[in-house]
Amino acid sequence: MINNLEHLLQQIVDSLKSLGSEFVVTIVAMIPIFELRGAIPVGFSLGLPWYKTFIFVLLGNMIPIPFILLFIQKIFVLLRRLNFFDRLINKIEKRALKKSHKVNKYKYFGLTIFVSIPLPVTGAWSGALIATLLEMKFKDAFLHILLGVFIADVIVTGAVYGFFKFLAFVA
Repeated sequence: MINNLEHLLQQIVDSLKSLGSEFVVTIVAMIPIFELRGAIPVGFSLGLPWYKTFIFVLLGNMIPIPFILLFIQKIFVLLRRLNFFDRLINKIEKRALKKSHKVNKYKYFGLTIFVSIPLPVTGAWSGALIATLLEMKFKDAFLHILLGVFIADVIVTGAVYGFFKFLAFVA
């Protein structure tokens, strides 16, 4: 599965490379499977400086979030009319709710922490889905997801670009 994802990521990068490195990084950060954990190494491999990667990853990762927060429930209702999607949506919701116990316990702070942990199945997309399923207020959910993405961006950018060089530049 990992080789398939790597291959898919390489195909995306190769097909978009002519549009510019910043665009590639932004698009990869928008894709739920990759998000910032995939986009930052792409920015590094394309030779972008850390601060450009940081900014375009942050923007790209956040672009889909308002749409998820506002429309995912309506989209799920429409897709549930088809048996194939009904099972898939139930699986997605069940998985998200399974991950939501800490978010539910700590509310918005929990949402920030959940999104900021740069591990698979955490991140902005999952956080937005959980916020929607828990019926959190749009503005608060968006701000806490943004904060979580910012924290994860710092962690992953630091890890990829060299944490000490990153801190020395910031300090």
